[in-house]
Amino acid sequence: MLRIVVDAMGGDNAPAEIVKGALEALEKQKNFSVVLTGDETLIGHELSKYKYDGARVEVVHCTEVITGDDIPTQAVRAKKDSSLVVGMRLLKEDERVGGIVSAGSTGAVLTGGIMLVGRIKGVLRPALCPGIPNAHGGVTLLCDCGANAECKPAYLAQFGVMASAYAKVAYAMEKPRVGLLNNGTEEHKGDLLHQEAYALLKETKGIDFVGNIEGRDIMLGDINVAVSDGFSGNIALKSIEGCGKTVTTVLEREFRRSPLSKLSYLFARKQLGGLKSMLDYTRFGGSVFLGLKKVVVKCHGAAKARSVCASVLQAVEAAGGGLIANIEEMLSSCEQATERSE
Repeated sequence: MLRIVVDAMGGDNAPAEIVKGALEALEKQKNFSVVLTGDETLIGHELSKYKYDGARVEVVHCTEVITGDDIPTQAVRAKKDSSLVVGMRLLKEDERVGGIVSAGSTGAVLTGGIMLVGRIKGVLRPALCPGIPNAHGGVTLLCDCGANAECKPAYLAQFGVMASAYAKVAYAMEKPRVGLLNNGTEEHKGDLLHQEAYALLKETKGIDFVGNIEGRDIMLGDINVAVSDGFSGNIALKSIEGCGKTVTTVLEREFRRSPLSKLSYLFARKQLGGLKSMLDYTRFGGSVFLGLKKVVVKCHGAAKARSVCASVLQAVEAAGGGLIANIEEMLSSCEQATERSE
């Protein structure tokens, strides 16, 4: 049975929300088990609150925790018995473990993934790839959203390939449409990085590159993958998050303004709930760290059980669907096509 490691001590709401979310995921799907890494006393206290299949839950005791105040590289090297590092080692060494989920320090998760799990052969830079809800009722993958603040054109071309493989495996998209996030849709737009990246993506075999897109197209456009450098992608992600919260906050305030508006809310409650859910990108889980030899999913630091549950199922889907093998195959095909064209 596939095993998924869950860093029970990572994040602002650990271990309570992490454990709860992991158990909720077990209830939704029966084809995997979880390994909770962290303080066994604290984890045991949380587990005692629920009924669950004990045969599908394992606790691995750890004495250390990597916090947001730690310097990622130093922490990964020094805190060898931390819940994150122990989890990463299990991921690397145990063939039965297909993925890890953590809401801990983003820097530590990225560092641990690269140092302990390792990159797929040929991958220039791994990238974070979250799913963003779009107006069509589906999801748009944003790659990269923060792992690589400074990029080269070749990185962006690979992001398009890896995110396309992820779209096919996790979201059953047969031919994902790929766009390059830029400051205009015209081919000549953008700085030198984006102009060169455009040219590379246009020639990359195996992906359906449709050209430049603007920020609004992430949620409104007819694309499945938005390729971005990590700096721009992170700003886009945080802007979308802030926009969603702003819309729901303003609507709630307006509906409380008068007795009449409160009455109006009763008739619109269902639709508003749907809008709030649509704008909540955490319902798709966390950000998959594409380009590593195993599946690594980074949750939001403030993740609650719902998001943790979605992230665990996300890891199950990616690992069980053969994400790593698909990325390797697509990268290999691109390289072979490039060699033939030369």
